[in-house]
Amino acid sequence: MSSAGQSETNKTRAESIPGIERATGRSWVDWVEIFESQGARTLPHPKIAIIARAAVPETLANPDWWAQGIAIAYEQHAGLRVPGQSSTGTFRVSASRTLTADRDDIIEAWAAANDGRTEHLGHKAGEPRRSRTEKRTFWRLDLEGAGRVEVAASQKTEDKIIVALSQDGLPDGERIEEWRAHWKSLLAEL
Repeated sequence: MSSAGQSETNKTRAESIPGIERATGRSWVDWVEIFESQGARTLPHPKIAIIARAAVPETLANPDWWAQGIAIAYEQHAGLRVPGQSSTGTFRVSASRTLTADRDDIIEAWAAANDGRTEHLGHKAGEPRRSRTEKRTFWRLDLEGAGRVEVAASQKTEDKIIVALSQDGLPDGERIEEWRAHWKSLLAEL
């Protein structure tokens, strides 16, 4: 279905396009045409997401989530942001792991292993914070000069918990893969 290749001007994550095309039944070329016809290159992210949402098939599960992903893919395609960059201009990295355990126990184990760390990749660690909602258990930490880290444990299936780690607020994308490897190694220790 895809006739949009990776070029020097198209920085969209290659793995995003086939998924978008399969889910929506629309080629990437058609998506780009929709955005371009509405002047999306000059619009902020929320307005680009509204354009995407209007064009997402109503029969698609999680249409709002898909609209966000399609908007981000277009922004990358148009050079408005690069992979890993948020709409605010900062960068984000994430990692996850699926485990068989209680979500509170997982966060407790994460905290036991990481609360005492004074730094991560040379960035001073702030005071860890924990919280809990009906659906998720959290561990959060600010890193001096490297944004904020959140570890969230939530039920994936009856017997599986997904542990999702996200780091938001990186000043640039130069160390994204280094950060991802760091967080994956810590998740692997759980």
